[in-house]
Amino acid sequence: MRRFSQRSALVTLSEINITPLLDLAFVLLIIFVITTPLLEQSIGLKLPKGGQPDPKISKEDIRTVEITPEGKYRLDKMPMSLGQIEGELVKDYGKRPNMVVYIRADRKSPLEYFAAVTDACQRHGISRYSLRTEPPGKR
Repeated sequence: MRRFSQRSALVTLSEINITPLLDLAFVLLIIFVITTPLLEQSIGLKLPKGGQPDPKISKEDIRTVEITPEGKYRLDKMPMSLGQIEGELVKDYGKRPNMVVYIRADRKSPLEYFAAVTDACQRHGISRYSLRTEPPGKR
């Protein structure tokens, strides 16, 4: 026959070991510290100089189209073709009529790529777009 100790049956664990929880928290913190700068990178474009300060616009109303010198497009940092970008902009414009399209084109990219984006916007009634430039005094 087995004997059971009544003392061990009445003892409850009143302390929680938080060491594994702290280890997990530190690992997550390190992961976020390393990946956040990687998520905020965009194409290394050399924007033309000039421009003026922007009026206050809600971040939800801004869509950014980037154009490389080779003619590759990105919509909010996602690589897409011009047709896909046009479809996304039309869909978003239907939901948000105050939408503004920021166009970031490298200073060495041909004008035809910029013209293609603005033409696509105007065909669908999107008249609020802005060519992004580098503020004077940088570089």
